[in-house]
Amino acid sequence: MLSGLAPELATAFVTLASDVALVIDADGVIRNVAVGDGGPVLSASGWVGRPWVETVTGDTRRKVEMLLQEVGSAGVTRRREVNHPSTGGADIPMSYAALRLGVGGPVIAVGRDLSAAASLQQRFIDAQQEMERDYWKLRQAQSRQRLLAQVASDAVMVVDALSLAVVQANPAARDLFGLPTGSLPAPIEELLMMARSTGRAAEVRTRVDPASARQIDLSATPFRTPAAEARSGDAAMRLLVRARAAGADGTTADGESVVVTDSNGRVLMANGHFSSLCRGGRDDGQVQGQAVVELLGDPQRHLAALLAEVRRSGLVPQRTVWLGGGQGPLFEAEVAASLMADGDQECIGLTLRRLREGPATEALPAALQRLVERVGHLPLADLVRQAADLTERHAIEAALRKAADDLGGAAALLGLDEVDLAQRLHRLGLATHG
Repeated sequence: MLSGLAPELATAFVTLASDVALVIDADGVIRNVAVGDGGPVLSASGWVGRPWVETVTGDTRRKVEMLLQEVGSAGVTRRREVNHPSTGGADIPMSYAALRLGVGGPVIAVGRDLSAAASLQQRFIDAQQEMERDYWKLRQAQSRQRLLAQVASDAVMVVDALSLAVVQANPAARDLFGLPTGSLPAPIEELLMMARSTGRAAEVRTRVDPASARQIDLSATPFRTPAAEARSGDAAMRLLVRARAAGADGTTADGESVVVTDSNGRVLMANGHFSSLCRGGRDDGQVQGQAVVELLGDPQRHLAALLAEVRRSGLVPQRTVWLGGGQGPLFEAEVAASLMADGDQECIGLTLRRLREGPATEALPAALQRLVERVGHLPLADLVRQAADLTERHAIEAALRKAADDLGGAAALLGLDEVDLAQRLHRLGLATHG
C-alpha cells in the first residue's frame, strides 16, 4: 500500500528527520533521491539508476551490503556509518538506517550527515594532541634543565668496585663526603655493593650524617675501564657515584657553561652560556648535534683528549685547557667532565668557565711539566702528540715575535714556506695572531 508513495515518503523523511533519503529497489539500485536543504554536498542526483554500493567508498561497501541484507530479512535496520566520496576531496561520512515498505516493496534508506560531528571530533583530537605535545615539550624542557643543573652541581666520584676505594672525586664530592681522609658512610657502601653484585645501576635516598636531617639522593652506575689500565690486564669495574640534595634540581653558577654530549662528543643539550663560547657566534638552536670540539675550537687537542679520558675513567676533575682559534680568539678555560646516563643513553656532562683570552704565554718548561703530571691519565701517544703541539706552538710564537709578526720572516726563521706556516697557524689556533 505504501510502495507507490515511496518518493513522497522519502521527501517527508528528509524534511522531518534526515539529510538524505534514498528509494532503493529489490536489486539494491537507487530509484529516487531526496536531499534536505541543509544536507551534505553530494552529487546525489547522479546516483539514480546506480547500485547503492557504488556510491560509497570501497572500504564501506560491506556496510551497505549488510544494510540491504538486514532490511530484506527484518524489514528494518540499525544505523551504520558509511563514507561517500566527494569531489571536494575529503570523504563525507553518513549514518544510514533502512526501512522496507511492505513485503516485496521498495526500501527507504535515510541518512544523516556526520561531517559536523566528525569535524568537531577531529578538532577535539587535534586540540588533545597539541596539549600532549605542549606537555611533553614542558617535560623535556624540565628534564633538560634538571640534567644540565646536575652536570654543574652534582657531587661525583669514581669508586673501585673491588676495594670500594675512591679513585677520583670532584670538589663537590670531596666537600660532601669529607674526602680524602673521611670514610664513606655505611648506606653508600651498601649501595655500592648492590650495584657491584647486580652489575646494574642502583639508587637510594639516605643521610650522609645520621645526626643530620639533610637527605641526599645517591646513584651508583657500574662501568668498565679499558683492560690496558687494569693491573691484571683485564677490564676493571668502576662505580660512578652521583649525589645531590634530595628534592633539589641544583643551579648553575653565573657565567658557567654547561653542555651534555653523546658518547661521541656531539651536543645533546646546552645552557645559554655555552653558545657564547662557540666560534663564529652560534645561537642555542645551532649547537645541537654538532661536535663540541668543532664548536669551541680545540687547537691543542686538549678537549678531545679530555673526552677520551672521561670515557675511560668516568670522571675528569677541573682542568685548564686552551680553546678557540680559527674564527675566534684563543682563550683559556677551566673544564670538568663526567660520564652520566640519560635513560639508556650514555652521555658526557661538561662544565666550562672562561678564564682569560690571549695567546698561551706559559713558559714551555712549565707547560711540559704540567703535561708530564698527566702520566697515568692519558695514553703515551696522546702525551707525545700534545708535547709536540706545545713545542711547535712555542717555537712559532717565538719566531713571530722575532720577525715582528711578519709571516715571511717567521717562516724563514723556521725553515718553512709561508703557506706551510699559515696552515700550521690555523691548525694551532694562532691564525688571528698578528
